[in-house]
Amino acid sequence: MDEKVIVPVEAVLTKSVALPVGYVPTPSAPYRIHRRAAALTQQPGQPRLKNAGLSPSLPATPPAGSRVLMWKQDPSVSELGTRKAFIPGVILEGPRDARITYGQPGIAPVSPNAFGDFIMSPNTDQFDAVHTFAVVRQTLTMYQRVLAEGDSGAPLPWAWNSGQNTNPLQVFPHGLPNVMNAYYSRSDRALKFGDFVPSGSTDRIFTCRSFDIVSHETGHAVLDGLKPMWILSSAPPQTGGLHEAFGDLTAIFLCLSQLDQVEAVIAQTKADLHDKTFLADMAEQFGLALGRTNGLRNADNDLKLSETGNEVHAISQVFTGAVYDILADIFAFERQPGLVDDAALLHRVGNYVCSLTLRSLVAAPDRNANYSHVVNQMLKICEADGKPVEYRNFIRNRFALREVVVSPVPLTDDQQSGVSLAPMVEDAPGALQDRRACCGTMNNAQYFDLEGVLESERQALAKWCQGYAARRPQNEPASSEEEAVK
Repeated sequence: MDEKVIVPVEAVLTKSVALPVGYVPTPSAPYRIHRRAAALTQQPGQPRLKNAGLSPSLPATPPAGSRVLMWKQDPSVSELGTRKAFIPGVILEGPRDARITYGQPGIAPVSPNAFGDFIMSPNTDQFDAVHTFAVVRQTLTMYQRVLAEGDSGAPLPWAWNSGQNTNPLQVFPHGLPNVMNAYYSRSDRALKFGDFVPSGSTDRIFTCRSFDIVSHETGHAVLDGLKPMWILSSAPPQTGGLHEAFGDLTAIFLCLSQLDQVEAVIAQTKADLHDKTFLADMAEQFGLALGRTNGLRNADNDLKLSETGNEVHAISQVFTGAVYDILADIFAFERQPGLVDDAALLHRVGNYVCSLTLRSLVAAPDRNANYSHVVNQMLKICEADGKPVEYRNFIRNRFALREVVVSPVPLTDDQQSGVSLAPMVEDAPGALQDRRACCGTMNNAQYFDLEGVLESERQALAKWCQGYAARRPQNEPASSEEEAVK
C-alpha cells in the first residue's frame, strides 16, 4: 500500500507548487473556491455551429436578447414572485427597442449590465421600468406571432403608425402620481401607470408592477392599432365591451404563453380551471386594496347580457367569461394526463384560444361590431382550422348560455357547418355606453369626442347671435358693449 501523501492547501490554491503524479485533490471548500475563480479567467471557446453542414468559416452568433428580472404575475401572487425572463431582440438603454420606448421623466434610463441584461433590485424605479417594458414587449410579441402564424418578425402597428410614421409606444411606469388608475392614450402615444396609497395603509401600490394591469392596457393599444373605431364612446355598448374584454383576455393569454405560469396554474388548481386561480383573477393586489377577494375582475363568472344593461365594464365580463369557459372546456376535452403533461397541454390550448380570439376580432366589422359578429367568426375560423366539432359546440354553447347568440338546434346537438348564429340580446338603437366603471383607457376624454360637443355649443351660440341681430329693429341703438366690439 502506498504511503499517504499529505499536500498543503496552499499547493492546491496556487500553481507554484508541483503536485505528485496521480494526485486527486480533496473537494474541499477552498478547492471549490479556487475552481470557480479559475473558471472566471478562462476564455470561452469557439461557439459550436448548430448545423454541422455549415462552413467552419461561418461563426455561430448567439441569439440577440436580454435577460430581465420582472414580476411574473401580480406582486401579491406569492407562487411566482420575481423571476428572470429572456426577451429576444435588441434592447437598448431605457429599456427600449424599435416599437417600445421609455419616456418617464425624473427617472434615469436603465443601462444594461456587462452581459447586456437588465437585472434590477425589486421595488425600485429602475426595476419598475424594466418590468413594465418586459410585459409590454411580451404582449406585442405574442400577438405578432398570432398574426404572422409563428413568424415573430411580423409587424403589428400602433394606431398612429404609417409609411411616414413609425414612432414607438412610450411607456411611463410612474406616469400618474397619486392616481388610482392606468391608461393607454392614442394622442400621447403612451401607456401611463398610476400609484396610490390605499385607505388605512402606508404601503404605496404601483399599478405598473401588476402583470395583469400592464398587459391589459397594452391590449387596448394593440386592438386600437387594428380597430381604431372600436375605442370611441360613440360606438355601441357591445363594441366597448369587446375592447375592455380584450384587455382582460390579454392578461390571461399572456399568462398562458409562459410555461412557468402555466405550471403554477396547474399546481394551484389541480388542473381544474374553475377552481380559484390567479389566472381568472385580474390585478389581485389592486383588488385587495379595494376590499375585493378576486381582484378587480374575475374571468370565471356566470354573467349574462340581460344582466348588464349598457355598463361596459359588466358587458365585457360576459365576453371574457365565455372565452374563459371555452378555454376550460377545450382543455378538459383534450386532457390525457397519462399521455400529455397537463401544463404542456394548457400552454398549447391557451395559444390556440388566443389565436382564435384575435383572428376573430380582426375579421369582425371595423365599425359597430357586436358580440355575435365575433362569435360567428370564431365558429368559421375554428372549422377552417380543422378542429373537432366539439370546439365549435363549446363556442356556441357558452355564448348561447350567456344570451349572446341563439342556437337553432338544442345545445346537445353538434353545431352545423357553415351556419351563422343570430344575436339574442342586442344593443338598443342609439344606446350609449356607460363607461363609469371601466379602466382609465375607456374613460379617457380623447375617446369621447368632447371637442365635437364643444363645437356644437359654439355653433348654436353663433346661430342664436345671428338670429338676434336679424330680429332687432333697425332703429334700435346698439349697446355700448356692442359699439366697443365694433
